[in-house]
Amino acid sequence: MRSVRARAAIGATLVVAVALVAAGLAVLLVLRANLIDQADLQAEVAAREVAGQLATGTPYDELELDDEEDHPVQVTDGEGRVVIVSKDLRAVTGTGTSGVTPVPSASAGASPSPGDGEDGGDGDDDADDEDGSRPGRGEVSSDDPDFSDGTATVDGTTADYRFAAVEATTPDGVTLTVYAGAPLAAEQEAVNTVRGAMLTGLPLLLVVVAGVTWLVTRRALRPVEGIRREMAAITASEDLARRVPEPGSRDEIAALARTTNETLTVLEASVERQRRFVADASHELRSPIASLRTQLEVAEAHPELLDLPGAVADTVRLQVLAADLLLLARLDAGEKPGSATVELGALVREEVSQRTVDRIAVSVEVPQGGAFEVNGSRGQLSRVIGNLLDNAQRHAEGSVAVSVAADGRGVRVEVRDDGAGVPEDERERIFERFVRLDDARSRDDGGAGLGLAIARDVASRHGGTLTVDRAAEGGAAFRLWLPRPA
Repeated sequence: MRSVRARAAIGATLVVAVALVAAGLAVLLVLRANLIDQADLQAEVAAREVAGQLATGTPYDELELDDEEDHPVQVTDGEGRVVIVSKDLRAVTGTGTSGVTPVPSASAGASPSPGDGEDGGDGDDDADDEDGSRPGRGEVSSDDPDFSDGTATVDGTTADYRFAAVEATTPDGVTLTVYAGAPLAAEQEAVNTVRGAMLTGLPLLLVVVAGVTWLVTRRALRPVEGIRREMAAITASEDLARRVPEPGSRDEIAALARTTNETLTVLEASVERQRRFVADASHELRSPIASLRTQLEVAEAHPELLDLPGAVADTVRLQVLAADLLLLARLDAGEKPGSATVELGALVREEVSQRTVDRIAVSVEVPQGGAFEVNGSRGQLSRVIGNLLDNAQRHAEGSVAVSVAADGRGVRVEVRDDGAGVPEDERERIFERFVRLDDARSRDDGGAGLGLAIARDVASRHGGTLTVDRAAEGGAAFRLWLPRPA
Protein backbone atom coordinates (compact mmCIF):
# COMPACT_ATOMS: atom_id res chain seq x y z
CA MET A 1 0.00 0.00 0.00
CA ARG A 2 2.98 2.32 0.38
CA SER A 3 4.20 1.82 -3.18
CA VAL A 4 3.63 4.42 -5.87
CA ARG A 5 1.78 1.87 -7.97
CA ALA A 6 -0.70 1.10 -5.19
CA ARG A 7 -1.29 4.75 -4.38
CA ALA A 8 -1.73 5.61 -8.06
CA ALA A 9 -4.20 2.75 -8.58
CA ILE A 10 -6.20 3.65 -5.48
CA GLY A 11 -6.20 7.33 -6.34
CA ALA A 12 -7.32 6.75 -9.92
CA THR A 13 -10.02 4.33 -8.78
CA LEU A 14 -11.38 6.79 -6.21
CA VAL A 15 -11.41 9.63 -8.74
CA VAL A 16 -13.20 7.51 -11.33
CA ALA A 17 -15.64 6.22 -8.68
CA VAL A 18 -16.56 9.73 -7.58
CA ALA A 19 -16.90 10.88 -11.19
CA LEU A 20 -19.08 7.90 -12.13
CA VAL A 21 -21.31 8.26 -9.06
CA ALA A 22 -21.79 11.96 -9.76
CA ALA A 23 -22.48 11.28 -13.44
CA GLY A 24 -24.86 8.43 -12.56
CA LEU A 25 -26.85 10.60 -10.17
CA ALA A 26 -27.05 13.33 -12.80
CA VAL A 27 -28.25 10.83 -15.41
CA LEU A 28 -30.89 9.42 -13.06
CA LEU A 29 -32.14 12.88 -12.13
CA VAL A 30 -32.34 13.98 -15.77
CA LEU A 31 -34.00 10.71 -16.81
CA ARG A 32 -36.56 10.97 -14.01
CA ALA A 33 -37.29 14.60 -14.85
CA ASN A 34 -37.80 13.78 -18.54
CA LEU A 35 -40.09 10.85 -17.73
CA ILE A 36 -42.12 12.97 -15.30
CA ASP A 37 -42.44 15.63 -18.00
CA GLN A 38 -43.80 12.97 -20.35
CA ALA A 39 -46.25 11.80 -17.69
CA ASP A 40 -47.32 15.41 -17.11
CA LEU A 41 -47.97 15.82 -20.81
CA GLN A 42 -50.03 12.61 -20.99
CA ALA A 43 -52.05 13.58 -17.92
CA GLU A 44 -52.67 17.08 -19.27
CA VAL A 45 -53.80 15.73 -22.66
CA ALA A 46 -56.23 13.31 -20.99
CA ALA A 47 -57.57 16.00 -18.65
CA ARG A 48 -58.07 18.54 -21.45
CA GLU A 49 -59.83 15.93 -23.59
CA VAL A 50 -62.41 15.30 -20.86
CA ALA A 51 -62.63 19.04 -20.08
CA GLY A 52 -63.28 19.75 -23.76
CA GLN A 53 -66.21 17.33 -23.80
CA LEU A 54 -67.64 18.99 -20.67
CA ALA A 55 -67.21 22.46 -22.18
CA THR A 56 -69.21 21.43 -25.26
CA GLY A 57 -72.10 20.28 -23.09
CA THR A 58 -71.63 16.52 -23.35
CA PRO A 59 -73.81 14.87 -20.65
CA TYR A 60 -71.89 13.20 -17.83
CA ASP A 61 -73.13 9.73 -18.66
CA GLU A 62 -72.07 10.11 -22.31
CA LEU A 63 -68.47 11.19 -21.69
CA GLU A 64 -65.84 9.16 -23.54
CA LEU A 65 -63.19 8.24 -20.98
CA ASP A 66 -60.64 6.39 -23.10
CA ASP A 67 -57.88 4.34 -21.51
CA GLU A 68 -59.50 4.39 -18.10
CA GLU A 69 -56.86 1.98 -16.77
CA ASP A 70 -53.94 4.15 -17.90
CA HIS A 71 -55.66 7.50 -17.34
CA PRO A 72 -58.10 7.41 -14.43
CA VAL A 73 -60.37 10.46 -14.28
CA GLN A 74 -62.07 12.25 -11.40
CA VAL A 75 -64.26 15.33 -11.90
CA THR A 76 -65.31 17.63 -9.06
CA ASP A 77 -67.52 20.69 -8.94
CA GLY A 78 -66.87 24.05 -7.37
CA GLU A 79 -67.77 22.74 -3.92
CA GLY A 80 -65.35 19.82 -4.16
CA ARG A 81 -68.04 17.18 -4.69
CA VAL A 82 -67.26 14.29 -7.00
CA VAL A 83 -69.51 14.32 -10.03
CA ILE A 84 -67.73 11.92 -12.39
CA VAL A 85 -65.13 9.11 -11.95
CA SER A 86 -63.72 6.46 -14.21
CA LYS A 87 -65.72 3.25 -14.28
CA ASP A 88 -63.18 1.03 -12.52
CA LEU A 89 -61.66 3.65 -10.18
CA ARG A 90 -61.96 2.37 -6.63
CA ALA A 91 -59.60 4.69 -4.67
CA VAL A 92 -57.55 7.77 -5.38
CA THR A 93 -55.11 10.11 -3.61
CA GLY A 94 -53.34 13.27 -4.76
CA THR A 95 -56.44 14.93 -6.27
CA GLY A 96 -58.81 17.45 -4.82
CA THR A 97 -60.68 14.77 -2.89
CA SER A 98 -60.31 11.08 -2.22
CA GLY A 99 -63.92 10.34 -3.04
CA VAL A 100 -64.69 7.96 -5.90
CA THR A 101 -68.49 7.91 -5.68
CA PRO A 102 -70.35 10.58 -7.68
CA VAL A 103 -72.65 12.74 -5.56
CA PRO A 104 -75.85 13.87 -7.28
CA SER A 105 -76.42 17.61 -7.25
CA ALA A 106 -78.69 20.07 -8.91
CA SER A 107 -75.88 21.34 -11.06
CA ALA A 108 -74.18 18.02 -11.73
CA GLY A 109 -76.91 15.94 -13.28
CA ALA A 110 -76.96 14.64 -16.78
CA SER A 111 -79.75 17.14 -17.52
CA PRO A 112 -79.45 20.43 -15.67
CA SER A 113 -82.46 21.73 -13.82
CA PRO A 114 -84.33 24.66 -15.24
CA GLY A 115 -82.92 26.99 -12.66
CA ASP A 116 -79.29 26.14 -13.45
CA GLY A 117 -77.65 28.58 -15.77
CA GLU A 118 -80.74 30.76 -16.09
CA ASP A 119 -81.69 33.06 -13.26
CA GLY A 120 -79.59 32.80 -10.15
CA GLY A 121 -76.94 30.61 -11.75
CA ASP A 122 -76.26 33.01 -14.56
CA GLY A 123 -75.51 35.84 -12.27
CA ASP A 124 -72.96 33.89 -10.21
CA ASP A 125 -71.17 32.42 -13.19
CA ASP A 126 -70.95 35.75 -14.96
CA ALA A 127 -69.33 37.23 -11.86
CA ASP A 128 -66.83 34.42 -11.82
CA ASP A 129 -66.11 34.92 -15.53
CA GLU A 130 -65.55 38.60 -15.08
CA ASP A 131 -62.85 38.21 -12.42
CA GLY A 132 -60.92 35.92 -14.74
CA SER A 133 -60.41 33.17 -12.17
CA ARG A 134 -62.53 30.64 -14.09
CA PRO A 135 -62.99 29.87 -17.79
CA GLY A 136 -66.05 31.29 -19.53
CA ARG A 137 -69.12 29.31 -20.55
CA GLY A 138 -68.21 26.50 -22.90
CA GLU A 139 -64.49 27.07 -22.44
CA VAL A 140 -61.53 25.16 -21.05
CA SER A 141 -58.97 26.93 -18.88
CA SER A 142 -55.91 27.96 -20.88
CA ASP A 143 -53.71 28.23 -17.80
CA ASP A 144 -51.08 25.66 -17.10
CA PRO A 145 -52.61 22.82 -15.13
CA ASP A 146 -51.63 21.98 -11.59
CA PHE A 147 -49.71 18.72 -11.27
CA SER A 148 -49.54 16.41 -8.27
CA ASP A 149 -48.32 12.94 -7.35
CA GLY A 150 -50.77 10.40 -6.05
CA THR A 151 -52.06 6.86 -6.25
CA ALA A 152 -55.08 5.25 -7.82
CA THR A 153 -56.69 1.83 -7.46
CA VAL A 154 -58.10 0.75 -10.80
CA ASP A 155 -59.77 -2.64 -11.15
CA GLY A 156 -58.14 -3.81 -7.92
CA THR A 157 -54.58 -2.68 -8.82
CA THR A 158 -52.96 0.21 -6.97
CA ALA A 159 -50.22 2.18 -8.69
CA ASP A 160 -48.53 5.58 -8.62
CA TYR A 161 -49.87 8.28 -10.94
CA ARG A 162 -49.14 11.83 -11.97
CA PHE A 163 -52.35 13.90 -11.95
CA ALA A 164 -53.14 17.05 -13.94
CA ALA A 165 -56.00 19.37 -12.89
CA VAL A 166 -57.82 21.33 -15.66
CA GLU A 167 -60.87 23.54 -15.18
CA ALA A 168 -63.72 23.72 -17.66
CA THR A 169 -67.11 25.52 -17.68
CA THR A 170 -70.14 23.88 -19.20
CA PRO A 171 -72.53 25.79 -21.47
CA ASP A 172 -74.85 25.96 -18.46
CA GLY A 173 -72.24 27.91 -16.47
CA VAL A 174 -71.10 25.08 -14.18
CA THR A 175 -67.35 25.13 -13.54
CA LEU A 176 -65.80 21.71 -13.03
CA THR A 177 -62.26 20.53 -12.29
CA VAL A 178 -61.01 17.49 -14.20
CA TYR A 179 -58.27 15.36 -12.62
CA ALA A 180 -56.67 12.93 -15.06
CA GLY A 181 -53.74 10.70 -14.22
CA ALA A 182 -50.81 9.21 -16.10
CA PRO A 183 -49.06 6.10 -14.74
CA LEU A 184 -45.53 6.42 -13.29
CA ALA A 185 -44.78 2.73 -13.51
CA ALA A 186 -42.78 3.14 -16.74
CA GLU A 187 -40.78 5.97 -15.18
CA GLN A 188 -40.02 3.92 -12.07
CA GLU A 189 -39.12 0.88 -14.14
CA ALA A 190 -36.79 2.89 -16.39
CA VAL A 191 -35.08 4.55 -13.43
CA ASN A 192 -34.71 1.24 -11.62
CA THR A 193 -33.31 -0.41 -14.74
CA VAL A 194 -30.71 2.32 -15.24
CA ARG A 195 -29.82 2.33 -11.56
CA GLY A 196 -29.41 -1.45 -11.54
CA ALA A 197 -27.20 -1.32 -14.62
CA MET A 198 -25.04 1.34 -13.00
CA LEU A 199 -24.73 -0.58 -9.73
CA THR A 200 -23.75 -3.68 -11.68
CA GLY A 201 -21.32 -2.03 -14.06
CA LEU A 202 -19.68 0.38 -11.61
CA PRO A 203 -17.71 -2.25 -9.63
CA LEU A 204 -16.59 -3.97 -12.83
CA LEU A 205 -15.46 -0.65 -14.33
CA LEU A 206 -13.58 0.27 -11.15
CA VAL A 207 -11.79 -3.10 -11.19
CA VAL A 208 -10.77 -2.46 -14.79
CA VAL A 209 -9.56 1.07 -13.95
CA ALA A 210 -7.55 -0.18 -10.96
CA GLY A 211 -5.99 -2.99 -12.99
CA VAL A 212 -5.10 -0.80 -15.95
CA THR A 213 -3.65 1.88 -13.67
CA TRP A 214 -1.59 -0.74 -11.84
CA LEU A 215 -0.18 -2.17 -15.08
CA VAL A 216 0.48 1.21 -16.68
CA THR A 217 2.17 2.54 -13.54
CA ARG A 218 4.30 -0.58 -13.22
CA ARG A 219 5.42 -0.25 -16.81
CA ALA A 220 6.10 3.47 -16.39
CA LEU A 221 8.10 2.94 -13.20
CA ARG A 222 10.14 0.02 -14.51
CA PRO A 223 13.04 2.33 -15.53
CA VAL A 224 12.97 3.82 -12.02
CA GLU A 225 13.56 0.39 -10.56
CA GLY A 226 16.51 -0.04 -12.93
CA ILE A 227 17.91 3.30 -11.79
CA ARG A 228 17.45 2.30 -8.15
CA ARG A 229 19.22 -1.05 -8.60
CA GLU A 230 22.15 0.56 -10.40
CA MET A 231 22.46 3.27 -7.74
CA ALA A 232 22.46 0.60 -5.07
CA ALA A 233 25.19 -1.27 -6.97
CA ILE A 234 27.23 1.93 -7.32
CA THR A 235 26.89 2.58 -3.59
CA ALA A 236 27.95 -0.96 -2.75
CA SER A 237 30.90 -1.02 -5.15
CA GLU A 238 31.92 2.65 -4.64
CA ASP A 239 32.62 2.72 -8.38
CA LEU A 240 31.61 6.19 -9.49
CA ALA A 241 32.54 5.41 -13.09
CA ARG A 242 29.30 3.42 -13.49
CA ARG A 243 26.16 5.07 -14.81
CA VAL A 244 22.46 4.38 -14.46
CA PRO A 245 20.54 3.21 -17.55
CA GLU A 246 18.82 5.95 -19.51
CA PRO A 247 15.47 4.99 -21.12
CA GLY A 248 14.89 5.96 -24.70
CA SER A 249 11.75 7.93 -23.86
CA ARG A 250 11.68 11.69 -23.48
CA ASP A 251 9.65 11.80 -20.29
CA GLU A 252 10.45 12.83 -16.71
CA ILE A 253 12.06 9.48 -15.90
CA ALA A 254 14.52 9.85 -18.77
CA ALA A 255 15.30 13.37 -17.52
CA LEU A 256 15.83 11.94 -14.02
CA ALA A 257 18.25 9.33 -15.38
CA ARG A 258 20.21 11.96 -17.33
CA THR A 259 20.37 14.24 -14.32
CA THR A 260 21.50 11.33 -12.14
CA ASN A 261 24.30 10.50 -14.57
CA GLU A 262 25.33 14.15 -14.73
CA THR A 263 25.44 14.20 -10.94
CA LEU A 264 27.54 11.04 -10.91
CA THR A 265 29.91 12.61 -13.43
CA VAL A 266 30.34 15.71 -11.28
CA LEU A 267 30.71 13.56 -8.18
CA GLU A 268 33.29 11.36 -9.85
CA ALA A 269 35.27 14.42 -10.95
CA SER A 270 35.04 15.89 -7.45
CA VAL A 271 36.21 12.67 -5.81
CA GLU A 272 39.01 12.33 -8.33
CA ARG A 273 40.02 15.93 -7.71
CA GLN A 274 40.04 15.30 -3.97
CA ARG A 275 42.15 12.18 -4.43
CA ARG A 276 44.67 14.08 -6.53
CA PHE A 277 44.60 16.88 -4.01
CA VAL A 278 45.38 14.54 -1.13
CA ALA A 279 48.10 12.78 -3.12
CA ASP A 280 49.71 16.02 -4.27
CA ALA A 281 49.43 17.54 -0.80
CA SER A 282 51.09 14.46 0.69
CA HIS A 283 53.86 14.68 -1.89
CA GLU A 284 54.39 18.39 -1.29
CA LEU A 285 54.42 17.97 2.48
CA ARG A 286 56.79 15.01 2.39
CA SER A 287 59.71 16.95 0.93
CA PRO A 288 59.96 19.79 3.51
CA ILE A 289 59.15 17.43 6.36
CA ALA A 290 61.84 14.98 5.23
CA SER A 291 64.35 17.83 4.77
CA LEU A 292 63.54 19.29 8.18
CA ARG A 293 63.83 15.90 9.86
CA THR A 294 67.15 15.23 8.19
CA GLN A 295 68.52 18.57 9.38
CA LEU A 296 67.31 17.97 12.94
CA GLU A 297 68.81 14.47 13.02
CA VAL A 298 72.14 15.79 11.75
CA ALA A 299 72.03 18.59 14.31
CA GLU A 300 71.34 16.08 17.03
CA ALA A 301 74.44 14.09 16.10
CA HIS A 302 76.60 17.02 15.04
CA PRO A 303 75.30 20.31 16.42
CA GLU A 304 78.00 22.22 14.61
CA LEU A 305 76.53 21.11 11.25
CA LEU A 306 73.00 22.49 11.91
CA ASP A 307 71.69 24.44 8.90
CA LEU A 308 69.50 26.79 10.87
CA PRO A 309 68.48 29.03 7.90
CA GLY A 310 67.51 25.94 5.90
CA ALA A 311 65.44 24.59 8.80
CA VAL A 312 63.68 27.91 9.17
CA ALA A 313 63.00 28.03 5.41
CA ASP A 314 61.54 24.51 5.46
CA THR A 315 59.39 25.41 8.45
CA VAL A 316 58.12 28.55 6.71
CA ARG A 317 57.43 26.52 3.61
CA LEU A 318 55.40 24.04 5.70
CA GLN A 319 53.49 26.88 7.32
CA VAL A 320 52.62 28.47 3.98
CA LEU A 321 51.62 25.15 2.47
CA ALA A 322 49.42 24.30 5.47
CA ALA A 323 47.72 27.70 5.22
CA ASP A 324 47.12 27.19 1.48
CA LEU A 325 45.66 23.72 2.05
CA LEU A 326 43.40 25.04 4.81
CA LEU A 327 42.11 27.85 2.56
CA LEU A 328 41.44 25.42 -0.30
CA ALA A 329 39.59 23.13 2.08
CA ARG A 330 37.37 26.01 3.18
CA LEU A 331 36.71 27.01 -0.42
CA ASP A 332 35.85 23.44 -1.39
CA ALA A 333 33.48 23.27 1.58
CA GLY A 334 31.52 26.15 0.05
CA GLU A 335 32.63 28.94 2.35
CA LYS A 336 30.88 32.12 1.22
CA PRO A 337 32.93 35.30 0.78
CA GLY A 338 32.17 38.21 3.06
CA SER A 339 29.93 41.09 2.05
CA ALA A 340 32.15 43.94 3.24
CA THR A 341 32.99 46.81 0.92
CA VAL A 342 36.61 46.67 -0.23
CA GLU A 343 38.38 49.52 -2.05
CA LEU A 344 40.75 47.71 -4.42
CA GLY A 345 42.94 50.74 -5.10
CA ALA A 346 43.72 51.14 -1.39
CA LEU A 347 44.11 47.40 -0.95
CA VAL A 348 46.71 47.22 -3.78
CA ARG A 349 48.68 50.14 -2.32
CA GLU A 350 48.64 48.52 1.13
CA GLU A 351 49.78 45.15 -0.21
CA VAL A 352 52.64 46.67 -2.20
CA SER A 353 53.76 48.85 0.71
CA GLN A 354 54.33 45.74 2.82
CA ARG A 355 56.65 44.13 0.24
CA THR A 356 59.84 45.95 1.18
CA VAL A 357 62.16 42.96 0.77
CA ASP A 358 61.12 41.95 -2.75
CA ARG A 359 64.01 41.56 -5.14
CA ILE A 360 62.21 43.78 -7.69
CA ALA A 361 60.32 46.92 -6.75
CA VAL A 362 56.68 46.97 -7.79
CA SER A 363 55.29 50.00 -9.59
CA VAL A 364 51.69 50.88 -8.80
CA GLU A 365 49.27 52.56 -11.23
CA VAL A 366 46.05 53.65 -9.48
CA PRO A 367 44.18 56.72 -10.81
CA GLN A 368 43.72 59.44 -8.23
CA GLY A 369 40.17 60.06 -7.07
CA GLY A 370 38.91 56.81 -8.56
CA ALA A 371 36.37 54.69 -6.68
CA PHE A 372 37.17 51.02 -7.13
CA GLU A 373 34.87 49.41 -4.55
CA VAL A 374 33.76 45.78 -4.62
CA ASN A 375 31.99 43.50 -2.16
CA GLY A 376 33.80 40.55 -0.65
CA SER A 377 36.34 39.30 1.86
CA ARG A 378 39.19 41.72 2.36
CA GLY A 379 41.49 38.95 3.58
CA GLN A 380 40.82 36.67 0.60
CA LEU A 381 41.17 39.48 -1.95
CA SER A 382 44.42 40.54 -0.32
CA ARG A 383 45.56 36.92 -0.64
CA VAL A 384 44.78 36.97 -4.38
CA ILE A 385 46.78 40.14 -5.00
CA GLY A 386 49.65 38.81 -2.90
CA ASN A 387 49.74 35.53 -4.84
CA LEU A 388 49.76 37.37 -8.17
CA LEU A 389 52.61 39.62 -7.01
CA ASP A 390 54.57 36.60 -5.70
CA ASN A 391 54.16 34.88 -9.05
CA ALA A 392 55.29 38.01 -10.94
CA GLN A 393 58.32 38.44 -8.64
CA ARG A 394 59.28 34.83 -9.22
CA HIS A 395 59.34 35.11 -13.00
CA ALA A 396 60.18 38.78 -13.70
CA GLU A 397 63.50 39.84 -15.14
CA GLY A 398 63.59 43.42 -13.91
CA SER A 399 60.12 44.97 -13.61
CA VAL A 400 56.78 44.21 -12.01
CA ALA A 401 53.79 46.53 -12.37
CA VAL A 402 50.24 46.47 -10.97
CA SER A 403 47.40 48.70 -12.14
CA VAL A 404 43.80 49.26 -11.09
CA ALA A 405 41.14 50.58 -13.45
CA ALA A 406 37.40 50.59 -14.04
CA ASP A 407 36.27 47.96 -16.54
CA GLY A 408 32.60 48.06 -17.55
CA ARG A 409 30.49 47.19 -14.53
CA GLY A 410 33.48 46.04 -12.54
CA VAL A 411 37.04 46.76 -11.49
CA ARG A 412 40.14 45.28 -13.17
CA VAL A 413 43.42 44.65 -11.39
CA GLU A 414 46.30 43.79 -13.73
CA VAL A 415 49.70 42.42 -12.63
CA ARG A 416 52.44 42.43 -15.32
CA ASP A 417 56.05 41.32 -15.46
CA ASP A 418 58.81 41.23 -18.08
CA GLY A 419 59.63 37.55 -17.69
CA ALA A 420 59.27 34.71 -20.16
CA GLY A 421 55.48 34.77 -20.00
CA VAL A 422 53.13 31.81 -20.10
CA PRO A 423 52.85 29.65 -23.25
CA GLU A 424 49.43 29.92 -24.79
CA ASP A 425 48.70 26.21 -24.41
CA GLU A 426 49.51 26.40 -20.68
CA ARG A 427 47.36 29.42 -19.81
CA GLU A 428 44.54 27.35 -18.35
CA ARG A 429 46.58 24.53 -16.86
CA ILE A 430 48.58 26.86 -14.62
CA PHE A 431 45.39 27.54 -12.62
CA GLU A 432 45.08 23.86 -11.66
CA ARG A 433 46.22 22.79 -8.23
CA PHE A 434 49.84 21.68 -7.72
CA VAL A 435 50.66 22.58 -11.33
CA ARG A 436 54.03 24.25 -11.94
CA LEU A 437 55.72 24.87 -15.22
CA ASP A 438 59.07 23.14 -15.82
CA ASP A 439 61.08 26.27 -15.09
CA ALA A 440 59.43 26.69 -11.68
CA ARG A 441 59.77 23.25 -10.14
CA SER A 442 62.77 23.82 -7.90
CA ARG A 443 62.24 24.49 -4.24
CA ASP A 444 63.97 27.86 -4.48
CA ASP A 445 62.17 29.19 -7.56
CA GLY A 446 58.73 27.66 -7.31
CA GLY A 447 56.14 27.17 -4.63
CA ALA A 448 53.74 24.27 -4.24
CA GLY A 449 51.66 25.26 -7.28
CA LEU A 450 48.66 26.43 -5.23
CA GLY A 451 48.91 30.23 -5.46
CA LEU A 452 47.23 30.69 -8.84
CA ALA A 453 44.67 27.96 -8.12
CA ILE A 454 43.69 29.75 -4.89
CA ALA A 455 43.56 33.10 -6.69
CA ARG A 456 41.17 31.83 -9.38
CA ASP A 457 38.94 30.02 -6.85
CA VAL A 458 38.63 33.16 -4.73
CA ALA A 459 37.92 35.31 -7.81
CA SER A 460 35.25 32.89 -8.98
CA ARG A 461 33.54 32.82 -5.59
CA HIS A 462 33.46 36.62 -5.63
CA GLY A 463 31.66 36.56 -8.98
CA GLY A 464 34.76 37.58 -10.93
CA THR A 465 37.35 36.12 -13.28
CA LEU A 466 41.10 35.64 -13.41
CA THR A 467 42.86 35.20 -16.76
CA VAL A 468 46.38 35.44 -18.11
CA ASP A 469 47.63 36.99 -21.34
CA ARG A 470 50.83 38.39 -22.77
CA ALA A 471 51.96 41.70 -21.30
CA ALA A 472 53.29 44.65 -23.25
CA GLU A 473 56.58 44.18 -21.41
CA GLY A 474 56.86 40.70 -22.93
CA GLY A 475 56.01 38.67 -19.85
CA ALA A 476 52.71 37.58 -18.33
CA ALA A 477 49.75 39.83 -17.61
CA PHE A 478 47.30 38.45 -15.03
CA ARG A 479 43.93 40.22 -15.11
CA LEU A 480 41.61 40.02 -12.12
CA TRP A 481 38.08 41.33 -12.78
CA LEU A 482 35.54 41.78 -9.98
CA PRO A 483 31.98 43.19 -10.25
CA ARG A 484 30.98 46.43 -8.59
CA PRO A 485 28.28 46.37 -5.90
CA ALA A 486 24.76 46.32 -7.34
